Amino acid sequence: MPASNEKAAGAERSRPIGVFDSGIGGLTVVSALRALLPNESIFYLGDTARVPYGGKSAATVQRYSLEIASMLLEENAKTVVVACNTASAVALPQLTESVPVRVTGVILPGAQAAVAATRSGHVGVIGTRATIKSGAYERALRSLNPEIRVTARACPLLVPLIEEGWLEQPITDQIILKYVGPLVDEGIDTLVLGCTHYPLLRKAMARLLGDSITLVDSAQNCANAVRDLLVRENLRAPETDTGRLQVALTDQPDSFLRVAREALQLDVGEIQLREVSPHVHQ
Repeated sequence: MPASNEKAAGAERSRPIGVFDSGIGGLTVVSALRALLPNESIFYLGDTARVPYGGKSAATVQRYSLEIASMLLEENAKTVVVACNTASAVALPQLTESVPVRVTGVILPGAQAAVAATRSGHVGVIGTRATIKSGAYERALRSLNPEIRVTARACPLLVPLIEEGWLEQPITDQIILKYVGPLVDEGIDTLVLGCTHYPLLRKAMARLLGDSITLVDSAQNCANAVRDLLVRENLRAPETDTGRLQVALTDQPDSFLRVAREALQLDVGEIQLREVSPHVHQ
């Protein structure tokens, strides 16, 4: 390969991974990506002006997701990661069709890991109301193994507790048990944490549920899927690169940014504020 082509290929591979979420919960995916792919630069965009997506209609979530993905493309993203279960559940087909780079969601990687982990064939899924109502995890799990039994439960109180920073509080323990206890009683042996906030409760859940329940973290499995994609598409950043992390939000950060930063030990540096530019999609 001539030197100029090689340089161009290197520049191509040095472009950032674009990651978005409705808010700041997707930083769990960023944290997993940083640990797995330290050479990769990441541009994270949190749509904090319009969070949460969990209660919005599918059409609205699709429109928001396309707008935010377009903003990541303006940052020269080489691939887009949807670090939001709600957007992955309802907007992934539209994104895959209209975004000119590869798109990775969090649902299929989580489902694949759950199918690999379950011994009894009975998997539990917890998430926001919108994610659970969409049935996206059931569809993904059954597409991988039609015999699998899925018990899903919406857990609307967990995100506010996490955003409050109550990761190890007795009240949070009680609410986890109230939501997840019935799933354990029904015989699940694997639990998919189907919301990118939930890995922040992983320690508490492991302590409460014990060793008999395997926890599947959608953030970690999404990061593995992104690594595989970059290898397959020959888009891995050169090993000489030092991965940079840039974080932009569509509204002022609230106290949850501090919670996430401390829990994930992420250095997010200077936060940029971006206005959403509504793109007209045909």
